[in-house]
Amino acid sequence: MSGATRFNLGPLQPLADEITREAGIVWAKLSEHPDMMANIGWAALIFAITLVLSGMASDGVKRASRRLVHKDGDRTLLEFFSQVVRWLILAVGLVAVLNRLGVQTASLLTVLGAASLAIGLALQGTLGNVAAGLMILLNKPYRIGDTVHVGEIKGTVHRLGLFATEINTGDNVRVFVPNTKVFSNEIYNISTNAAMKIELAFEVHRDSDLPAVLALLTDIANRQPSRLSLHEPVVGFQDFTSNGVIVKVFIWVLPAQAFSARTALVLDIKKHLDAAGVEIPYPHQIALNK
Repeated sequence: MSGATRFNLGPLQPLADEITREAGIVWAKLSEHPDMMANIGWAALIFAITLVLSGMASDGVKRASRRLVHKDGDRTLLEFFSQVVRWLILAVGLVAVLNRLGVQTASLLTVLGAASLAIGLALQGTLGNVAAGLMILLNKPYRIGDTVHVGEIKGTVHRLGLFATEINTGDNVRVFVPNTKVFSNEIYNISTNAAMKIELAFEVHRDSDLPAVLALLTDIANRQPSRLSLHEPVVGFQDFTSNGVIVKVFIWVLPAQAFSARTALVLDIKKHLDAAGVEIPYPHQIALNK
């Protein structure tokens, strides 16, 4: 046996021979045109440099975002910009590569523009979510960790995305709300002012000593451990009913303590009103014997 041993691919050998033959023809043609070889080499070099520069620019924006901001919600916008920078550099590099290979980029850009318009019309809902997400990130009506009320959804913001906002409800269910729906609804941010009002309304019997009831309820409201001292409690009578007088009690607490503080206030009011002999009237049903 003379010469190099040929590796046999079995059933795939004819296909491999055909590929080798075609590659040899292409190489022979390229060898006849050294300028084309040079253009291919320059195009490969430009593409490699573009990949490196796009990655470096994207990583640079991400590093800057980590130094400038400290919350994930604030970094979302800069993370998005890092991806935009990367794809812009890649697009410019691709045009340069095609231009080096002799492709008419002007006509290509026209085709890409028409394709972009068609894609934009087809994905207008998705692009609307992106635009709404950018507006939310710029205006910052809420941040990650804030308790918000958007439409019928109430909970804690888990993540700010470009397409949807993720909210964890009180039932520990994560809801993905499209940004267009968030942006088109009223947004109630309970955490912004760091204080939430608790309101209790109930009746006391019309024969009660109303000044004494007012003083008792005011003392109970002032002694609530969760009450914020910056806001004085408000206690007053609202109106008469057929059974008694409506009284209202207002205190301000931290949003995270609202439910437990309301429960404690109800228990304290019930306990002290019972001890003072103040009756809270309720409807009675009288059965009539026929």
